Amino acid sequence: MTLTQKQQKQQRELHSKLWTMVNDLRGNMEAYEFKNYILGVIFYRYLSERMEKYVGNLLKDDGITFEEAWKNDEYKEALIDESLKDLGFVIEPENLFSHLMKQVELGTFTVEVFHKAINDVVESTLGQPSQDAFDGLFEDMDLTSVKLGREVRERGKLMGKILSTVDSISFGHEDITIDVLGDSYMYLIGMFAQSAGKKGGEFYTPISITELVAKIATHGREDILSVSDPTCGSGGLLLETKKYSNVRFFDGAELTSTTYNLCRMNMIIHNIPYTNFNIANTDTIERPAHMEKTYSVQVANPPYSASYSGDPKFLEDDRFSQYGKLAPKSKADFAFVQHMVHQMDEDGIAVVLLPHGVLFRGAAEGTIREYMIRELNVIDTIIGLPAGCFMGTPIAVACLILKKNRKDIKDIFFVDASKEFVPGKPVNALSEEHIEKILETYVAREDVDKYAKKASMEEIVENGYNLNIPRYVDTFEEEEEIDIQAVKEKYIELETEAKEIEKKIEEYFAELGI
Repeated sequence: MTLTQKQQKQQRELHSKLWTMVNDLRGNMEAYEFKNYILGVIFYRYLSERMEKYVGNLLKDDGITFEEAWKNDEYKEALIDESLKDLGFVIEPENLFSHLMKQVELGTFTVEVFHKAINDVVESTLGQPSQDAFDGLFEDMDLTSVKLGREVRERGKLMGKILSTVDSISFGHEDITIDVLGDSYMYLIGMFAQSAGKKGGEFYTPISITELVAKIATHGREDILSVSDPTCGSGGLLLETKKYSNVRFFDGAELTSTTYNLCRMNMIIHNIPYTNFNIANTDTIERPAHMEKTYSVQVANPPYSASYSGDPKFLEDDRFSQYGKLAPKSKADFAFVQHMVHQMDEDGIAVVLLPHGVLFRGAAEGTIREYMIRELNVIDTIIGLPAGCFMGTPIAVACLILKKNRKDIKDIFFVDASKEFVPGKPVNALSEEHIEKILETYVAREDVDKYAKKASMEEIVENGYNLNIPRYVDTFEEEEEIDIQAVKEKYIELETEAKEIEKKIEEYFAELGI
């Protein structure tokens, strides 16, 4: 068995164990509701073990334990200062996950003990540069909820079971090079998204689509200073970019507070330093964040056809003013694209997933689309993806690739990848072969029969700036021509055979006297 095969086998086994664990523990609670508890406990275990390992390295030459050092004021002060500087947080010995597990085993663990532990780690960051990264991080883990149990004792018992189960999982393997914990965290987020149905699409983009977007966005860019996702959900698209490029900073915005907390946890658990990510809990259209910055790479999977205020004041907003029209109040799709175009640097690329309607709808959207093509020349490539690839919606989605530096390019490239996918439940997926074919076609930028077409600006103008993919990529399959004469002859032949069979049957009946 090769290392890759061993990794995949280990991942499958761990994934199966994780989801079985979730279903065994959650009882009557919906999986979507239970996610805040299980992901929160896994995250706390990660922080705790990171703290233990960090302190262990600091004290390895001193010959004393963490507990012993904590009782010495000089050591304690030094440990706090160093931990806050390098980790951004502090967990004292009595709050360590390993210490909580001892209490569970002794039967002395209570929900109040765990509540104090998670509060203490957040409070340790107050007034520190890491405060924004940790503020309110555990607020969705409601330890007073009757869904955990009507009595305090019952809630403590269930939380103890969750801690014990999480403790039983081995996330570290010396002969395995993958980020096991980060992979497991993303797997659980994906499974919770599936169980949530339509709501799941609000915080999770399926992994095959995430991989495609990240590979396109980072292609040819070995080092990227900052990546932005203005509708970042749980952060999957942002984190995927670091697999293919050296990304230093990650910026994002997320409206839903629960998902905002999940995104920050996801960043930290993937070893992104608190100094290197800035996730805002805000509405990107109404109250944008990070407006002082521009980006070389942006990725996004915005909420499809979302509503926004459409306030006339936006006609004076630099993001929208030049277009002369605002996106419809009931369809903010183009507003997200305009926001991203505004934040592109001179060599910037933005890869955004949107419903096909943005390609052809008229009125204000038609005006905005025409301006982007005719005046800004930022629409570079449009890729049609298969239907049923996204949580909670059966519709097909288009991947729009926008680029700032297109002065010498006077065409738009179209790819129809809608027919090639792996059928699945609850969503269809792209295989590695499908992803590589799309990527290679995008990079080559050459016509491929019934798959890709480079359309000139003259052709775009002739079509009234309508970018509907079938206008440019002919996927029509001619039906085999029917030979009428051959069909007629076959019919006569079969009719003759039928008459002969009927004659024989009558002869048999006569012999039998019927």
